[in-house]
Formats: sequence, structure tokens, C-alpha cells
Amino acid sequence: MFKTIMTPVDLRHLDDLEHALQVSADLAKHYGAQVHYVGVTSPSPSSLAHTPEEYGDKLRAFAEEQAGKHGIEATADAVLSHDPSADVDDALMKAIGTTGADLVVMQSHMPNLMDYVWPSNGGKIAEHAKCSVMVVRT
Repeated sequence: MFKTIMTPVDLRHLDDLEHALQVSADLAKHYGAQVHYVGVTSPSPSSLAHTPEEYGDKLRAFAEEQAGKHGIEATADAVLSHDPSADVDDALMKAIGTTGADLVVMQSHMPNLMDYVWPSNGGKIAEHAKCSVMVVRT
């Protein structure tokens, strides 16, 4: 049913993504699908990586670790954005097309007051993506 699963990740908050990571791995094993772990970074140095290349290396290491841990096929796709906090939804929508994803699995959070003002990333992706989207609640 699914051949390509895209799972957005924020390498700074991997502990908060455990549910979505497990669901992605379980679905990939079940369907024999490949998981594309997508991370959005900026060209500017950060506490996580000094360059986009270093970020890409860390994301690839993460994908390799997930592949080995779960026995799945996984790749890493680092997406460059000049303002990741503002452009993350657009960057993820573009990555859906680039990866050829037929399913997006992403972690949600418990809604709060600000979600009524600014929609969540998962909600926006689910509303606009042309593929299936599974938003995993913590």
C-alpha cells in the first residue's frame, strides 16, 4: 500500500518524536517501504551544526541508526531554508514531492491556545498534501 514514507525530524528534539519514529518504522516493515527522514536546516551556523553539510551528515547518521535499529531501508533528506521556523511547512511540502512520498508520518503535540491562531505543522501538511498524512499524537 505504501512504498515511500516521509518522516520529518528535528534533530534537537528526537525524544519528542519517538511515537512517530516507531510508527514510521512499523509501517515501513509492514509494507516493505522506504523511510525518508527529512530535516529542515538553515545555511547559518547553529548549536546543532556549523554548516548545512554537517547537518546533512548528522541526519544521515540518524537515518542509518534508525535503519539498523528497526531493520528498515532509510534515507536522509536535508532541506535548506533561510528561515526554517517560518518556512518549515513549505519546505516539508516541497520535500513530499521530492521524495515521492505516498505517506507522511509526523509527530503532533497537544493543542494549546496558539494552535487556534497559527495552525500546527501537522495540520497544515494534512490539509495541503496530496498524499496520506498520519499525525501521531504524543
